[in-house]
Amino acid sequence: MRTALITIIVTLVLDQWLKLWVKANAAIGDVIFEAGILKFQFIENPGMAFGWELGGLWGKLLLSSFRIIAIIAIAFVIRNLVENKAHKGLVFSVALVFAGAVGNLLDSAFYGLMFDQGTTWNPEINKWVGYAGEAQMNFEGYAGMLQGCVVDMIYFEFYWPDWMPFGLGGSEVFPPIFNVADVAVSTGVITMLVFNKRFFGEGKGDFSVFKRKKS
Repeated sequence: MRTALITIIVTLVLDQWLKLWVKANAAIGDVIFEAGILKFQFIENPGMAFGWELGGLWGKLLLSSFRIIAIIAIAFVIRNLVENKAHKGLVFSVALVFAGAVGNLLDSAFYGLMFDQGTTWNPEINKWVGYAGEAQMNFEGYAGMLQGCVVDMIYFEFYWPDWMPFGLGGSEVFPPIFNVADVAVSTGVITMLVFNKRFFGEGKGDFSVFKRKKS
């Protein structure tokens, strides 16, 4: 359990510290940090990871509900992994996914209650609408529970060479802007895929570690 707890706590602290700092000190679109191809550019994301959206306000509420269910399910998985003394790498990977899901849920659940400004859904034009200037964390609120937007900022600006075929030449390799929570989820999933034989055994693998240990 120690591996899982340390992974979750470190990931959440880093994720929320960076998000709160960016949200309180930058306007939407501001580039706060730049080093080569790495940039920190503040945007708010009402949808899924890496800036992908899911419908309007109801889509957002549906996504938040799914995150809550997923978080509860992953918490049980972590408990079972620990009880069954699963490979520490597997526990670490699943804990990363859990922490990432919780990190983005915290934005949706509480940022709309904590800050005075944020991106909101405008039903008259059926679009998410941003705001001007920097938001203040005064707990006046700009939206209800689960209606806040996820803060994204990590951006790698690099382009395909001009000679690339299929219309890729000169276009961005990976345009989405993301956050630490997104990185945690992606890293956890990729690690499980790459090291699946080590985590689950050769061949079909032993997935019994996911089941609750019988007393």
